[in-house]
Amino acid sequence: MRRPSSHAGSFARFLTSAAVTAVLAAGLGGCQTMSDITGSLSSSSPKAQAVPDDPRRAAEVYGERYRANPKDAEAALGYGQALRATGQWTQAAAVLEQATIAHPGNKTLLAAYGRALADNGNSQAAFDVLSRAHSPANPDWRILSVQGTTLDKMGKHEEARRYYASALKIVPEEPSVLSNLGLSYMLTRELPQAEETLRRAYSNPRADGRVRQNLALVVGLQGRFAEAETIAKGDLPADEAAANVAYLREMLSRKDKDNSRPGRKAVPVAALNQPD
Repeated sequence: MRRPSSHAGSFARFLTSAAVTAVLAAGLGGCQTMSDITGSLSSSSPKAQAVPDDPRRAAEVYGERYRANPKDAEAALGYGQALRATGQWTQAAAVLEQATIAHPGNKTLLAAYGRALADNGNSQAAFDVLSRAHSPANPDWRILSVQGTTLDKMGKHEEARRYYASALKIVPEEPSVLSNLGLSYMLTRELPQAEETLRRAYSNPRADGRVRQNLALVVGLQGRFAEAETIAKGDLPADEAAANVAYLREMLSRKDKDNSRPGRKAVPVAALNQPD
């Protein structure tokens, strides 16, 4: 029988009953798979297609266009998305807010602005803006999924799951939506249900590495540390596998240390809105 590794022991040390809520509260931010709505927002114009894939370079290109004409909706959208992709969430929200003021009826800009607000943790504002961007007559599963995450952040888990369910009716078994749903179950400590949902996501060929991380976390939270490490490593190259395991250890230990500080209380909801 395989002996638990030192990494597995690290999981065990941090997964006390008091720490589980803290892990669910703070650990999910860096380890989640959120369906980004940019897939439905990208422009098909030749100019947009000419922008490089590197988000930093895209920020430079779109930023130059935006500064030359702040009322250029395409430039504002591209600039805002590039800023989000490089972690400049506050600036992205500011750019997109101004764009929605200049183009109040542009649902694409509204959706991007709502997503930027979600990145910044402005959950209620994000939900409201995304609602304005969404048309029941032409539902967008990406927006529905992001709305679900904002509700999860506000502790409205049952309502959030209704949004995920609506998204899954449009795109059955979409791994990013299933991953968000799995994280929602993790927040309420319904770990077996979270694992079942994340395994469904992980079995999809389109699932990315963040689904793997989420599944490893929920398995570890249930005390199956060796299995969690195996999932985290998967069939990745040795350096990536080691990085995944180290990441999970750091995620769990960071919040454990935070909660050990006098007067420190666990954050009640997850940071579910980091950019993809």
